[in-house]
Amino acid sequence: MAGPESLPTGGGDLAVAKSALRARLLAARRELTVGQRAAASRSLRDAVLALPETEMAGTVAAYYSVGTEPDTHGLVFALWKRGAYVLLPLLQPDGDLDWASYEGPDSLAAGPRGLLEPTERPRGVTAITSADLIIVPAVAVDRAGARLGRGGGSFDRALARVGPAVLTVALLYDGELVDQVPAGEHDIAVRAAAFPERGISRFG
Repeated sequence: MAGPESLPTGGGDLAVAKSALRARLLAARRELTVGQRAAASRSLRDAVLALPETEMAGTVAAYYSVGTEPDTHGLVFALWKRGAYVLLPLLQPDGDLDWASYEGPDSLAAGPRGLLEPTERPRGVTAITSADLIIVPAVAVDRAGARLGRGGGSFDRALARVGPAVLTVALLYDGELVDQVPAGEHDIAVRAAAFPERGISRFG
C-alpha cells in the first residue's frame, strides 16, 4: 500500500496529502467482495474480543460501522452480550461526538450522514472519558500509530479527551498499515490497531 514516497509533497499541503491517501485506500475497500469484508470483520471481532483489555473492560466506547468500513455490528453486539456497557457516538452539528448507550440492535435509529445512532439518553461529550477501551474507525494507520480518518475530525476531538492509560484500537483491513500517515498537531494517534491477518499491532 501507499508509503511516504506516494504522498503529495508540494508546499507541504497536509490536506492534499491526506485526501490522496484516503482516496486510494477507500477505492481499494470498494474492490473487496462482500465475502472478503465479512471474513475480515469476523477476524477483527475475534481479535478484539480476545484482548485482555476487552476482558477487563466495564465500559467500551465503539462505533457502528457504515458502508465499506470493517463491520462492527457483530463486535458491538458481542460486547453488549458479554455485559459491557457499550457507548456509541451521536454526531453533533458542530462535528463533535456525544455518546449514548447501546441496548441491542433495536435501540438504534437513523442519524445524520447515513449513520445508525443509539436512541438512549445522551451522556455528553465527556462520556468517552469513562471508557476502559475505545474502538476507533480509521482508513489507515502507520507504524507510529498515526491515524487517518474520514476527514471530519470528530474522533480526533473525542480522543483528545481520553487518558493515556486507555487502549484505543483502530479497526482496519489488511494493507491499511502504511509507512507514513500525514498528520497535523490536532491528529490523535491510536495505541493499537486490529487487522484480519496480522491481528493486533500495538504502537509506542
